[in-house]
Amino acid sequence: MLLQEIYIIDDQPNLINTLKELFHTDREYRFINVHSDKVDQALKNIPNLIIIHEDNIHQDALEICRNVRSDEDNTITPIIVISSNKEHKHRIEILQLGISHYIVAPIDQEFLYYTIKNIVKLMYVNRRVSPLTGLPGNVQIQAEMKKRWLSGETFAMMYIDLDNFKAYNDVYGFLKGDEIIKFTAKTILKNVHTEQYEDSFVGHIGGDDFVAILPQTDYEKVCQNIITDFDTNVTKFFTDQDAKRGYIEVANRKGIIEQFPLTSISIAVVEVEKGRFANTLEIGEAGAGVKHLAKTIQGSTYVIDRRKTETANYHSSVSEKG
Repeated sequence: MLLQEIYIIDDQPNLINTLKELFHTDREYRFINVHSDKVDQALKNIPNLIIIHEDNIHQDALEICRNVRSDEDNTITPIIVISSNKEHKHRIEILQLGISHYIVAPIDQEFLYYTIKNIVKLMYVNRRVSPLTGLPGNVQIQAEMKKRWLSGETFAMMYIDLDNFKAYNDVYGFLKGDEIIKFTAKTILKNVHTEQYEDSFVGHIGGDDFVAILPQTDYEKVCQNIITDFDTNVTKFFTDQDAKRGYIEVANRKGIIEQFPLTSISIAVVEVEKGRFANTLEIGEAGAGVKHLAKTIQGSTYVIDRRKTETANYHSSVSEKG
């Protein structure tokens, strides 16, 4: 596990000294004391966990919690409040702000130790999920693929990414680019998670790269539907002028204006049948080959690898923008 920075909002040093002693053998934990009037400054760095010792601060704990939650980078940072205030109303007001735990003082050190350990572990697991799309990340993708491969079932791996996405980011900015990523995720989910494919899976590798797994090989209609939905709706992320002319203009490093087609979507599909691949790495290698082929074709495209043996040829299906 990487270094875990934990902020202790406390105007006295007792709690941080206690925690350093409790975690003296846990080298990956770093505790940093933050004075209650320095919270805004401290939040410029995003901690893994925040602990507020209400009894030892001069600021209002509720106000500090609100400030943390209103900070864009710390909306999901877990917070523990330690307080001797046992009033039910106060505890509920604190928890309503999305605070993870309200621990009543005096502190049970063993309880506090395992509470911190479990929260950090949970956040570590949760961060394997894409914060942008909420989809499972690489760890879950690999686990899902391995589970199906080991069971010997037939399934289709769909590797999905966007074309000309860097050019879009260069012109419209990363925030707009994030909107296209979220739109892409919703488009894939809409067409993969259907009643027909109840055992399907969608993951987000990162950036504009996605994976979908279908439990059978009847996937061409899914590819076609994803492309149709994407091409129909992606134009709303462009200005009317760019959408109408069908391209955007980007200045290269030499200042020369280049034209790039509107963002499109490419889908590479690999059929996985029992005995075809020796391991999941080979599935990924096949996917990379099909994806490379799909990227050479302009417009939204899907390419399918139906090879039954090592010597069989690729079969591709292409849907280009009109």
